[in-house]
Amino acid sequence: MSTSVIVHRMNVCDIPTHNPNAWRDDLTKRFRDGHRILTLFGRRDHDRVLITAVLQAQDRSIVLSRSTVTPEFGYHELTSEFPALHCFERELHEQTGVRIAAHAWLKPIRYEGKTQSAMNEYPFYKIEGKEVHEVAVGPVHAGVIEPGSFRFMCLGEQVHHLEIQLGYQHRGVERRLLEREPTRLTPLVETIAGDTSIAHAWAYCSTLESVSDCELDIEVEAARAIALELERVAMHLAGLSGLAADVGFLQGATTYGRLRTTAINTTMRLCGSRFGRGALRPGGVAMRLPPDLLNEVRGNLNLLRRDLPIINECFLASQTVQHRLRSVGVLTEAQAAELGLVGMAARASGIPIDARQEVKSGAYKVLPIPVAIIRDGDCWGRARLRIAEMDASLLWLSTILALYPNWDCPRKRIGSLAPNQIAFALVEGWRGEVIHCLETGATGEVVHYKVQDPSFRNWMGLAIAVRGNEISDFPICNKSFDLSYCGNDL
Repeated sequence: MSTSVIVHRMNVCDIPTHNPNAWRDDLTKRFRDGHRILTLFGRRDHDRVLITAVLQAQDRSIVLSRSTVTPEFGYHELTSEFPALHCFERELHEQTGVRIAAHAWLKPIRYEGKTQSAMNEYPFYKIEGKEVHEVAVGPVHAGVIEPGSFRFMCLGEQVHHLEIQLGYQHRGVERRLLEREPTRLTPLVETIAGDTSIAHAWAYCSTLESVSDCELDIEVEAARAIALELERVAMHLAGLSGLAADVGFLQGATTYGRLRTTAINTTMRLCGSRFGRGALRPGGVAMRLPPDLLNEVRGNLNLLRRDLPIINECFLASQTVQHRLRSVGVLTEAQAAELGLVGMAARASGIPIDARQEVKSGAYKVLPIPVAIIRDGDCWGRARLRIAEMDASLLWLSTILALYPNWDCPRKRIGSLAPNQIAFALVEGWRGEVIHCLETGATGEVVHYKVQDPSFRNWMGLAIAVRGNEISDFPICNKSFDLSYCGNDL
């Protein structure tokens, strides 16, 4: 299928299915051979649990592997040898009840199926010692922020361990995606993580289009990519504004905030929503670009490209900014790889993964976009990566608009979904890999829908990065990762 994002479709009968021990051995061998995990999930099938693992080989090909286990026996954990699996195995246990033997960190992620009061019994890790003290932050925070509980174990001002408990925003998204007609779910998908509406909508549309054999015109692919890059620019501006405010650099806080308004207002002019809701729909886009609006969009992009270098230079040259961000919240390349981090957090630690570079067709193939890699792994590196990605996106946007100025393509009809298929879509959102996976049954009905936001994989990176820093550095570290609470909680 020709598309600007990574899409993989298979007949479920063609997916290799192993017994639990052979499946575990197969995954172990693949991981040791250099495969990386993209997602791992399960669903109840009568009295058994069907587990699906999606991996990416070193040649960037997609590999699926399955096993069927009984909940009471399950399988032996993999996390101790491959820590990147910790969140997947915890989620698998919570969603299906499958036993994962010898798992050392089998703690709830979202408290699915339990009452809110159960969250009060969360088993926080403790460090013994009469000089060690705990600092509990949240779940209710000052200002407008989503709920999350942070437990710091400190010796004086130094953080020895941070444990992050989320789940307060759990809405049962995956279950709700099975309750309505599959082609009419975009308004729900766009609210999975409100600041990543375009990326989630594109992943959702791509799975449906793949299973229904709907091929899109390159103009539509370009329009979607333009919306995605506008979302990237806007959210990087928001993050830099917040980071500048946290370190007291008011010129950056106000100017980046002003320019973010220009970016989101550009998206609003294209689709009617500053966050891109309504821009994408299965079979096409709901955006139009008449000549007068094209001129306005170009004018906004020119304003951003003119004003950003000025404030970027001030931000990067500021001794206050450098003093507060350099060598703070360091996550090494080895740590980021071991934890399976994705997106800008991974690239700021030197890991060169970006799905926009791996597509074989579409807008990013017609006009490749350069990938920024920074190896510092600290808050300073993550800030500089945002700046580099904005510069690349703005140049790309100006160029692609010259190539595809006309999006007047009628939406294509999404026909019946093919039976017994599994479709996997990966979109490089501004935080990282947004993944949707859809499986159909014998009559084309949707039997399972899996959603994965990059925050799900990156929260543990924040917890590790804070270690050894002073507790007053946590707000800066938190903002440098800029993760989503509701994207994790679903």
